Amino acid sequence: MDWQAFALTLRLATVTTAILLAIAVPLAALLVLGRARWLAAVEALAALPLVLPPTVLGFFLLVLLGPRTAFGRGIAALIGHPLAFSFDGLVVGSVIYSLPFAVQPLVAGFAAVPASLVDAARLLGANPARVVASVLVPLARRSLVTAAVLSFLHTVGEFGVVLMLGGDIPGATRTLSILLYNQVENFDYGAAERTSAILLGLSVTALAAIYASRQARGGRRA
Repeated sequence: MDWQAFALTLRLATVTTAILLAIAVPLAALLVLGRARWLAAVEALAALPLVLPPTVLGFFLLVLLGPRTAFGRGIAALIGHPLAFSFDGLVVGSVIYSLPFAVQPLVAGFAAVPASLVDAARLLGANPARVVASVLVPLARRSLVTAAVLSFLHTVGEFGVVLMLGGDIPGATRTLSILLYNQVENFDYGAAERTSAILLGLSVTALAAIYASRQARGGRRA
């Protein structure tokens, strides 16, 4: 077992999930509470990674973040190295690729909060940030947990974006999905089975925890 790849994968998923929640909570609140027509375009862009092939997204990011573009050269000058083929680049790609898995559960959860509670908070003088923090997030905390778990698991299992944007650099960009691909390519099916079992175990454990939590809440309500 390549524990270096395992640790890198968990680190990537953790960092990506934290960033995604920081972005997705205000974005989902804006999509639910906002009334501007241009928000439909924003929601469509946020959902685009669901239908865009990951290799295509990875290629566009590779070009954008590489030295061939002014943006890529500017980022490299700012942080001291190119984002392409680096852990930081993987974080950028993972955040974009997993954005729908954070935004959509939160949009559904925030939309389910009664509008009367939001209106009451506004009448009491709460600003938009206070409405989100004191009304939407507490009442949709189950959706917040779902968004976090889905974002984490989706990042753990991503392959196309990681391969295109990060390549296969041990200790820097080699994640479990890349490791699994290498093992199968080398006909090392025993190692591939162990890597697959770890990925499967992470997914099943996290999803089972979500559903068990929901059943427990449902039982208490009954």
